[in-house]
Amino acid sequence: MADSETLVAAQSTSLEEDSNTNDVLMPDAKNPTEGSDSDSESESDSDSEDESQAKAQIEALETQLYNNPSDYDTHVQYIKALRKQGELEKLSQAREAMSSLFPLTPDMWRKWAKDQTTVSSSLEALPQIEKLYERGVSDYMSVDLWCDYLNFVQEHDPSVKECSAVGISKARNLFERALTAAGLHVDGGHHIWELYREFEQAIIFTIDETDSAAKEKQIQRVRNLFHRQLSIPHTDLKSTLAAYQAWEADQGRLSNANNKELDDLPSHVVSVYQKALEMLYDRAHLEENISKSNTDSEKLQDFMTYLKFEHSSGDPARIQILYERAIAVFPVSADLWLDYTQYLDKTFKTARIVRDSYYRATRNCPWVGELWVRYLLALERCHASEEELSTVFERSLLCTFSGFDEYLNVFLTRADGLRRRMSSSTAVKDEVDYAIIRDVFQRASDYLSPHLKNTESLLRLHSYWARLELKYGKDLTAARGVWESLLKICGSMMEAWQAYVAWEIETGNINEGRSLYKRCYSKRFPGTGSEVGLWVDYCCSWLEGLSLSFDFSWWPMQQVFLFVLLNNENVPCSTIPHTSQPSHELIVSNAFLDLTDLTLHWFRDICHSWLRFEREYGSLEEFDIAVQKVSPRLQELQLFRSQQESKNGIPAANERENPSKKSAREKRKPTSHLATADDLHNFFADAGGVVAVRLLKDKFTRKSRGLAYVDFSDDAHLAAALQKNKQIFMGKKLSILKSDPKQGRKKEVAGRSGRAEPGRTDTRETPKGKMDIQPQSPTSGHDDVQLKGRNTFAVPRNVKPLGWSSRSAPPSDAASEQEADNPKSNDEFRKMLMKS
Repeated sequence: MADSETLVAAQSTSLEEDSNTNDVLMPDAKNPTEGSDSDSESESDSDSEDESQAKAQIEALETQLYNNPSDYDTHVQYIKALRKQGELEKLSQAREAMSSLFPLTPDMWRKWAKDQTTVSSSLEALPQIEKLYERGVSDYMSVDLWCDYLNFVQEHDPSVKECSAVGISKARNLFERALTAAGLHVDGGHHIWELYREFEQAIIFTIDETDSAAKEKQIQRVRNLFHRQLSIPHTDLKSTLAAYQAWEADQGRLSNANNKELDDLPSHVVSVYQKALEMLYDRAHLEENISKSNTDSEKLQDFMTYLKFEHSSGDPARIQILYERAIAVFPVSADLWLDYTQYLDKTFKTARIVRDSYYRATRNCPWVGELWVRYLLALERCHASEEELSTVFERSLLCTFSGFDEYLNVFLTRADGLRRRMSSSTAVKDEVDYAIIRDVFQRASDYLSPHLKNTESLLRLHSYWARLELKYGKDLTAARGVWESLLKICGSMMEAWQAYVAWEIETGNINEGRSLYKRCYSKRFPGTGSEVGLWVDYCCSWLEGLSLSFDFSWWPMQQVFLFVLLNNENVPCSTIPHTSQPSHELIVSNAFLDLTDLTLHWFRDICHSWLRFEREYGSLEEFDIAVQKVSPRLQELQLFRSQQESKNGIPAANERENPSKKSAREKRKPTSHLATADDLHNFFADAGGVVAVRLLKDKFTRKSRGLAYVDFSDDAHLAAALQKNKQIFMGKKLSILKSDPKQGRKKEVAGRSGRAEPGRTDTRETPKGKMDIQPQSPTSGHDDVQLKGRNTFAVPRNVKPLGWSSRSAPPSDAASEQEADNPKSNDEFRKMLMKS
């Protein structure tokens, strides 16, 4: 709030005299003897009009908050308007309402505490105001708020003012807490140290002169405070040294307080001071960068650079203080909270620190599902009660996450914790009944099923649920009911049937598994028909285009796919035309499946499978070990993928998904990056002649397959469009092929394979009209395998050419030999592979 805001209240004369000290501006009192009656009437009318406008504004803000209680900005404006009008009762209620939803800024807590002090500074109000300060310092780390708190206690607590034993102990405990929270603040921590020293120095004057032992003890306490402060790097370090020298001179231990040399000081003090000075110099430029940052993005980056430096130094207390400073400036930075809480999980073993940090993180960024997941795990590590775990879980479900998978992760984390508690000692197990686990799964299924239909995530949820129903619920019928409910939602998903069958077989119910096979035998599942056929067609066409001297028609289909993947850098997922395509048509695809991508996918699956196994079967310690082992590997894979994408000219994943920092509200907005027909029209605009564009979509999911057919008016425009092959389109490299449905039937396999019978020559016409003659001499034992070009390195070891050694060859007759020699068309070869 602005300092110009006013608080109008019915106060006593003494409070009005102290209004300046409490940072509360009161309206100027009017002198009735000054000015004419007309001026008074004019001012009265103006004041009445302003008051009416202020009341109308307050009513409008109240209506907005009634309709949308979670509007942060409206809460702030409402509190500001009430404070200006002096409506103290409503103001207190508004602040409490906002505090229950959001953490308040340190400045808001300072104004709240000072307003309460102004209204009532009696002894009865002291605990209430202290409680306000305690709530404030728990939200964010603020040196100014701590200083206000310390000054308030010294000024208004009678026991502290009188320096009684109870008061001194209370003040010292409060000062030590302040130093723990903010004493290492490089730029502002010295203010707390100075207040602490002044308090301890004031105690010296209350000690009786005759009690020399007590006085000397107090002097040593002040000296120790100086020594502690001189060992900490802060911007006022040199001034602190000068104050220490002057104080020691007053005590008679230094002859010259103005001496800039350190010879008169104890050696251990000089050592820690010089070390602190070096640490200050190392951090000076980092502090300067933060103070001079012009934009929030620059300041956040400066904080991250500073944190990286502190991590390299390895002082946990300094790292924690710096995280707290950054969070006070950027309280809704989800990445900052995730980094901070992850560091606390790894470093701090104090349950209270970790638990409080997660509580604050989820209040500042409630839309981040991962924070809630970590919060539940942290509570479990701290052996929190079932009541506390349940409360946090219910709070998480009231938040709005960016995706349904985040809700699923929260549900599964809750179920994981309950499962582990049931598997642990009897004392903990008695607190958990399986009905609670069943309720969690049922709520997850009811909420997520409409949104995750036919997805692996929903299959994962129900398979986990069914296994626990059988293991802990001891109810086979209920477990089957879980699977049946999944089939009602995902009946067209082949993986759901496969998982159900595997579960029945695992439990030893072979007949039930056979019944499931009979139920799903006649179903048509997406992804098992035309997609595979397109892959077979592509692989056959690609292999026929090679000059291979062996016949691959007897290979298993999976082996053909692997051979193509290992020998072709970028394999379009769909590249074969339909038989009804016109002659001036191109096949356009940006869906690539290269070897690197496939390998990364396999490694990611292995990592996530381990995590899932430990989550569902292992203990919490085993799960933590798996996370510790897997996380570096996943980071390495992500880094490798980014490097590969940068080499290929493709933007990195984080740049594609998040090109700029987005607010939490923007993250919730759905976005789409799928190509449309207009995009392809624009892409081929320079080639011209585009007649029609047809995008292929999955029959069941209606999602794009990354494949399109583009019709052109004539061959000239078609040839121009072919020149755009391998160009980048919407961040991906585009594959463009000419559609020729009869190509596989017109060309002969024998002419392409380069295989010739003994004693004959294989002739073919080159593009220049010349004859390419390649004789092949017969051999007595077996034919030589001739592999050419870069496509030879990944040929499986069991590949043998036709005509290999008769001792190893399968028996054959003349008819089969004649059939093998006949060239096979692309379509015939496709049917052969499909049968295998």
